[in-house]
Amino acid sequence: MFKKIKLKNGLKMILVPIKGSKTATIITLVGVGSKYESKENNGISHFIEHALFKGTKKRPSAQELAIVLDTIGAQYNAFTGKEKTGFWVKAEKDKLNVAIDYLFDILNNSKFDAKAIEKEKKVIIEEINMYYDTPMMYVEDLFESLLYKGTPAGWDIIGTKENVAKFKRQDLVSYFKQYYFGNNMVVCLAGNFSSDNIILAKKYFEKIKTGKKVYKLKTRQQQSKPKVLTHFKKTDQTHFCLGVRAFDVFSKKSPILDVMAIILGGNMSSRLFTELRVKNGLAYYIKTSNEEYSDTGYLMSQAGVPNNKVVKAVEIVLQEYKKLKINKVSRAELERAKDFIKGKMAINLEDSNNVANYYAEQEIIKKSILTPNEYLEKINQVTSGQIQKVAQEIFVNKGLNLALIGNFQDGKQFEDVLKI
Repeated sequence: MFKKIKLKNGLKMILVPIKGSKTATIITLVGVGSKYESKENNGISHFIEHALFKGTKKRPSAQELAIVLDTIGAQYNAFTGKEKTGFWVKAEKDKLNVAIDYLFDILNNSKFDAKAIEKEKKVIIEEINMYYDTPMMYVEDLFESLLYKGTPAGWDIIGTKENVAKFKRQDLVSYFKQYYFGNNMVVCLAGNFSSDNIILAKKYFEKIKTGKKVYKLKTRQQQSKPKVLTHFKKTDQTHFCLGVRAFDVFSKKSPILDVMAIILGGNMSSRLFTELRVKNGLAYYIKTSNEEYSDTGYLMSQAGVPNNKVVKAVEIVLQEYKKLKINKVSRAELERAKDFIKGKMAINLEDSNNVANYYAEQEIIKKSILTPNEYLEKINQVTSGQIQKVAQEIFVNKGLNLALIGNFQDGKQFEDVLKI
């Protein structure tokens, strides 16, 4: 069970108690991410995520801020996405007030010190270098840039080195004021919290000013033929993402795709794991995921394979996509996938951090919440016929997209392979 409270400034507060837990989490999500940026300021949402940890009026330095949470043994971090930015702290239940005070402090009193910002540019540029040097991670961004080329949805969340280097303090302050306000935030308390924790959180977060929401442009989606995008990098293996456009987070077909993703590449008994790794020894890792945004979505399979076996691996993935179109999934396989989702969710929701993120993310993106039980009921209702019908809808030649990182100067050799 959960409770939702709307504060005077429009901020939504969600309370999700977990009896018997020794911990509690507070998370704050802000309705802004890289989809709200322009080409000129791409990366600024992520930069602000970093900047908020560099000092406040009460705790002027990054070290003073870090000591607050390190002293109580808390886990804490932040993240930036395409449509949201999040800050969270997980702590021993009796120390949650410290976490609440900390989060409010960085979100309402950050100094945006000019010297600290200049130093942080070097850190973020090294983070960019890390991503570029990690093909397993970067290929996912490459896939989205292929899908949404020329739009904010296709730009890297982290931005470019050129943009990061030119950002000034005033750029960050102006962007922060434009999006960081009460009626564009969700705060969630999950775990073993008390009434005192709730009172303190309300007292703090209702102080955040209100603002006027600036909406992002709707993502354009046009595709009339298969597309390939390669990124040359001298590597010992090729990393690729192969997938299709699918549905947004509001679609009633979302649970169907969740089940389909598990069947294809969601675990060690999945079809692609069996074909690519067990039978052919082509990959160490292989996974399929269903990604959903407010106005777009896709289903994508990813693997790292020998450089001289890429075509074979891609063909195997396409074969499995095609099989879902032709033959219905057996009842036994369907039930295994559903049970896997149920079990994985049960394990994840034992962690107050995962619970807080589950509820807060739905509220910030969808403005409504589907409880775990309600979600699992939708999973239970998925049929083999629905999976086949959706497969026939999304797995079509013109909708295929392949992104690769490896020893390839162009993608021409893969264009003829993209047939289903």
